[in-house]
Amino acid sequence: MTQTIYGSLKGKTVLVTGGASGIGESIVESFHAQGAKVGVLDYNAEAGQALAKRLGEGVHFEHNDVRDIPALQAAIRRVSEALGPITILVNNAARDDRHTIDQVTPDYWRERFATNLDHQFFAAQAVLPDMERAGGGSIVNMGSTSYMVSDDSFAAYKTAKSAVVGLTRALARELGPKNIRVNCIIPGWIMTQRQIDLWLNPDSEAELMRRQCVKRRLVPQDVANVVLFFGSEDSSAMSAQSYLVDGGWV
Repeated sequence: MTQTIYGSLKGKTVLVTGGASGIGESIVESFHAQGAKVGVLDYNAEAGQALAKRLGEGVHFEHNDVRDIPALQAAIRRVSEALGPITILVNNAARDDRHTIDQVTPDYWRERFATNLDHQFFAAQAVLPDMERAGGGSIVNMGSTSYMVSDDSFAAYKTAKSAVVGLTRALARELGPKNIRVNCIIPGWIMTQRQIDLWLNPDSEAELMRRQCVKRRLVPQDVANVVLFFGSEDSSAMSAQSYLVDGGWV
């Protein structure tokens, strides 16, 4: 897949949460290929260390559980110290475990929000000093089309992901005067290995192809390409936007 080269990304420090596998891994690889320095946060230490070793210079991995906000803040500080001021943040970390309404307890509901929403705000808060000192930056939040379509039941995940759109618009309004842009990418069903292993089957794929305008599987690189654009100066006039990458499903 051909990738556009964005000169404004070269030498920038990017932070990607949930960057060790799936969509996050593709985002990390793509920024690294642009000449950016990339900090990677992920719960999977083995995968994160392997990615950093494979990509080599300019990639710094921090083992981190984004549900632990003080640990998240500390990991972000270490990335900044190792690679320089963070001016691009990609809030990618999430987990789309399925659940029915009768399975949800108050503790489970709060844990799902901690996994899929809360850390996006606190990561943005943590990189703010770096972006202010640098004179601006770009924050890319990751949403999901799951709350827009009728599919499997997982209300906590869908609710958290819908809230990412509101968070994006709120942060964009507050941070715009500081020359910090905030946008939201809303992926459709992206065929990561996790999705293929857990949920893809002939019936679900046939239904997806019926509903998508683009009749092919969407892959992590499709999302990474759009994240690069919103991280670059080519999108400098764009903020508070939610951009669908779903092959025309919704």
